[in-house]
Amino acid sequence: MTHHARGAFTVRIQPLTPAPAEGIARFSIDKEIHGDLEATTKGEMFSAGDPKSGVAGYVAIEVVTGTLGGKHGSFALQHSATMDKSGPKMTVIVVPGSGTGELKGISGTFAIQIANGQHAYDLEYILPE
Repeated sequence: MTHHARGAFTVRIQPLTPAPAEGIARFSIDKEIHGDLEATTKGEMFSAGDPKSGVAGYVAIEVVTGTLGGKHGSFALQHSATMDKSGPKMTVIVVPGSGTGELKGISGTFAIQIANGQHAYDLEYILPE
């Protein structure tokens, strides 16, 4: 059965050094997530391109630890995103096999909405019975 968890989050992104190569930036990601998912995250992001000009991309992995639907554990999210003149494209999935504790076996997608500087999410997920 598919479930939805919705709410808001804050994110702190900090540059990390050294960069792996010329033209690639590296950042830490720390989130506080509230709502149907109460959690914190730790992760790392790599980006390239020229975001100030509206053309760039990033990939990231972050581990989410907390409580989802009354169940405690952790799972990883994998991000892949680009932006160009046609607009942003983002995919964030639950990494298969990454669930721990009561979230073991979780699968799903994590949609991010940003409006007026505020971040919201919709986690569509399946947990084994």
